Amino acid sequence: MSLLTKDELAKYISVLAGWIQEENQIAKEFQFKDFAEALAFVNKVGAEAEKMNHHPDIFIYSWNKVKITISTHSEGGITKKDFQLAEKIEGLK
Repeated sequence: MSLLTKDELAKYISVLAGWIQEENQIAKEFQFKDFAEALAFVNKVGAEAEKMNHHPDIFIYSWNKVKITISTHSEGGITKKDFQLAEKIEGLK
């Protein structure tokens, strides 16, 4: 899968609310009512990532916040597959 161009990246980013580009990855922070909800969300994300064989970096902090960053490591940047996973994650909230 090839890296997205600047224009393609801008198009995909504009469709996903709250997702931003951070260097060569896309990222979003999520906030939950408590740690249990945050952890349940992380487990759902993990299950979807396994199905796609595409694994994000996941950071749980401040007991109820989760930050997810996604990039295609084998390509060294952002591909369409990253946005496909982000769309799946959006459906898990």
